[in-house]
Amino acid sequence: MMGLTFINALVFGVQGNTLRALGKDTPLNQFLAGSAAGAIQCVICCPMELAKTRMQLQGTGEYKLKTKNYKNSLDCLIKIYQKEGLRGINRGMVSTFIRETPSFGFYFLTYDCMTRYLGCEAEDSYVIPKLLFSGGMSGIVSWLSTYPMDVIKSRLQADGVGGITQYNGILDCVRKSYHEEGWRVFTRGLTSTLLRAFPVNAATFATVTVFLMYMKSEDNLPECEPGPVIHQPSSL
Repeated sequence: MMGLTFINALVFGVQGNTLRALGKDTPLNQFLAGSAAGAIQCVICCPMELAKTRMQLQGTGEYKLKTKNYKNSLDCLIKIYQKEGLRGINRGMVSTFIRETPSFGFYFLTYDCMTRYLGCEAEDSYVIPKLLFSGGMSGIVSWLSTYPMDVIKSRLQADGVGGITQYNGILDCVRKSYHEEGWRVFTRGLTSTLLRAFPVNAATFATVTVFLMYMKSEDNLPECEPGPVIHQPSSL
């Protein structure tokens, strides 16, 4: 939970500062700023998701052992580092980068377009529902844009657990997965992911936007205005 909080802070901070550095709030710049945020947070996101994947696999299916190898996520990362070094900690980094960079670009672009279209204004009595809907749709579009790569990333990070190594890289994983399970393998788990993505991202975007609205109104700090709606006449 603490890790997710830090990642969200990093993502919104990098996106906002990148958008300001680009100088003009346009849909293209929203996408570029979001992509930059997605790329940078991979450094933290990749090891976290590696630990989560290994912890979830522990004691299940073909990886089932009599005793658990990992006590918690930190213990998992320490043991992976001791056994495999930095390369082991960063397993799946390339696939994570390929997934996160465009994903966050679409994430912030969708929110920007939705808030413009819905006319989210601070004085609007329906601003909260509009922000929630915009944030939820942003999460859905973000996942839809790169979900197949998430499947590949998860398989690569799980590869090697229990001494079983199947894949030699991203393309090899794609080829073998398709050959053995067909195209549906790249959408496995998509429905549950989207059902979770809508409320989570609705709450995230609405909370960030409302908080920064409050900070701006209380302290008159325009530089704290959220990235997706900076200097937009029709937005907050």
